[in-house]
Amino acid sequence: MFESSADRGRETPVRVVVVDDHAILRSGVVRLLADAGSIAVVGEAEGVEPALGEIERGEPDVVLLDLDMPGVGGIEGCREILQRWPEMGIVILSMHDDPIMARRAFSAGARGYVVKTAADAELISAIAAVADGGRFVNATMGALLAAGSGESRIDVLTDREVDVLRLLALGHTNQEIAAELFLSARTVESHRAHIMRKLGVSTRAELVRVALENRLLNTTMAPKGR
Repeated sequence: MFESSADRGRETPVRVVVVDDHAILRSGVVRLLADAGSIAVVGEAEGVEPALGEIERGEPDVVLLDLDMPGVGGIEGCREILQRWPEMGIVILSMHDDPIMARRAFSAGARGYVVKTAADAELISAIAAVADGGRFVNATMGALLAAGSGESRIDVLTDREVDVLRLLALGHTNQEIAAELFLSARTVESHRAHIMRKLGVSTRAELVRVALENRLLNTTMAPKGR
């Protein structure tokens, strides 16, 4: 078990590992955290699997984990990290300004949720709060979560099924989804059948409607023209 920054004393910088598959964005986050003065970036990785080695070597207080990554995504990655390091503080960095996604992240064990469009100071505050054993979500998101706005019919789906649902709604074929998520086309077809059964729908149009209702279609993933 790692010694937390609170155990070591407030004068010690918070040790952070940054995990994001976009190299340019990851580099920008690393610079931002390094400039804060109170944070030491002890590792960075482009995905969850390489991040495990960085965590082992760097012994961070906090892992800053991107929500949307190919292969093992942030929510699955959160669970995987916590299986090995149950006391690890995890902050999810997400493009989704959405209480549904925030609630999924917290349910997976994350202790902070920050939207990528938020002010830089919010990210620093989230890392500091989580390193001290607390939780962080901004006031607007917190109010929505408290009001129950994070409840959703897609809660019956697994994390992987949510990924498949989003890509199906964007118009991708089973083969394209398989390539994106590193699955077989047969596995994607199986996920699709389970999704339709769990949601009680029978057409792609209904899948698109569910995805829209739950704000799964973000602006960085445009639907395919067909």
